[in-house]
Amino acid sequence: QVQLVESGGGLVQAGGSLRLSCAASGSMFSIYAMGWYRQAPGKERELVARINSGGSTNYADSVKGRFTISRDNAKNTVYLQMNSLKPEDTAVYYCAADIMQLYWGQGTQVIVSS
Repeated sequence: QVQLVESGGGLVQAGGSLRLSCAASGSMFSIYAMGWYRQAPGKERELVARINSGGSTNYADSVKGRFTISRDNAKNTVYLQMNSLKPEDTAVYYCAADIMQLYWGQGTQVIVSS
């Protein structure tokens, strides 16, 4: 079982940037696909970005061109660089490790003010 700890959330004005980090436990991080999800109040959790073990990425249409997911296997960490933030990006952001099932972090709050 893997443990995930997110950090980097906070309050930012529209148009600003934040970088989220997710640190994973264990020695097998490099083979995991990792994803960032978000859940806004009253909405379902949705996939924001995903990166596989080979570094291939995919993004939700709503964040393409603004968000970038990356990973540092030496640090067991996945990142989400969020630029040009919009109020509709406000949500709790969760990191997940895809190891035959999804393992979740505790989430980090992102609030974008208009």
